[in-house]
This record gives sequence, C-alpha cells and structure tokens, in this order.
Amino acid sequence: MDGMVKETVERKPESTGTPKRGSGSSHVHKILRNEIIDLKLAPGSPMDELQLAERFALSRTPIREALVRLSVEGLITTLPNRATIVSNIDFLHLPQFFDALTLMYRVTTRLAAGHHHADDIVRMQAKQEEFTRAVQARDALALIATNRDFHLEIARAGGNSYYTELFTRLLDENRRLLRLYYSSFNDDLPRKYVIEHDQMIAAIAARDVDEADRLASAHAEQIVTQIQSYITADKRLNAQMSL
Repeated sequence: MDGMVKETVERKPESTGTPKRGSGSSHVHKILRNEIIDLKLAPGSPMDELQLAERFALSRTPIREALVRLSVEGLITTLPNRATIVSNIDFLHLPQFFDALTLMYRVTTRLAAGHHHADDIVRMQAKQEEFTRAVQARDALALIATNRDFHLEIARAGGNSYYTELFTRLLDENRRLLRLYYSSFNDDLPRKYVIEHDQMIAAIAARDVDEADRLASAHAEQIVTQIQSYITADKRLNAQMSL
C-alpha cells in the first residue's frame, strides 16, 4: 500500500447491497468498520449522517446506531463542534502502547503455559488454522481478526480475566496498526511468522513457561519493529508522528 491510506472508492447505494429488514444498522457498521480498519477511510475523515444515509439508501436512524457502535469501539470520534470523524491514530503515545502490548503478549502466553487445559490447546490450534487460511488468502481483514482471536484464546487459557480484558482492548486498538504491519509485507505474510504461532502452541502444550515467554517476547518485538520501520519509511506517517 502506498502511504498510510488508500483513496476512498466512489460510493453508491448499490455498491453495498440492500440489507434485509432489521439488519440495516449491523450492515452499515460492518462495512464502515472494515473500511476504517483497512484504512480506506483515512483518520480524520468526516462521518456525516446525511451522506451515509444517502450512500446506504437508509434512514438516519440505523446510520446513527452504527455510528454509536463505532464510537464505542474507538473507531470514530465526535468533536466539540459535534462533527464526527474517523479517529486519529495516537502516534504520540505509541511507545507506551507498544510496551503494554508486548507485556500482554508475554504474560498471557506465560500463564497459558502454566495453567492451560487440554481443550485450550485444541481451541488454539483451531484458531491457528483459521489464521493460516487467512494468510494463504492474503486477506488482511481476516488476518487481523484471526490473529486477535488466536492470541485471545491463549489469554483465556491463562485464566486471568483481567489480563484477557486488557489484552482484548489493546488488540482492538491495534487493528489499524496491524493493518500497517500486513501492508509492510504487501499482505503476503512470510511463512516464518505463521510458524511462530505454532511454536507458541507447542511451548504452551509442553508447559515450558520460559520458552513460551521467550517466543511471545520475540513475536511481539518483531511486530513492533516492523510497524515502526514502516511508519519511519512512510513520510506521511513519519510527519504525523512528529506532530
């Protein structure tokens, strides 16, 4: 992807399909969420209810409901003047975010190695299979979703609901950054990074806490380093980080 955002495609009511009765809000939410995460809707883009109602050929009520859901997810922001925009990526606090994310990778994987049950391993393997299929399909949105689900399965196996809740929040906030990560590979994730997931499962299954910690730390470090390198190489992103 050239630069942080793609040009927004021409949008017509027909392009999104006609949702079934009662599904309008969910339909709009899904499409807009995917466009925000995929950076087709750039940070700072206006989210006008009337324009969205025209685009989706719906009344403003389901549009407003969809925007409320996006706001709860932190993907859009209402400004003091009541204008609504796609939330900006918080580059200012990126180092603190990466520190917290890395810690959660490590602590949840360590706990899973020490406290998992046999059926937890089965669920991890199932999530890894879904992630692998997304890698093979080069489907960035599926990669983001299945990667999230895989690591949350590990967190649940650790048995600490507070860590799981925090990790969920961080992974959800991380979705657009992870989009940059996959973009740095042109959505063709190298096989060695898929194998890292398999190695983490093996260490957890063996109850090797130290190895699980080492693998999780290395996994998080390469993700953070790759994202930082991509941002630094992109002049537009680098400029935003300097603000």
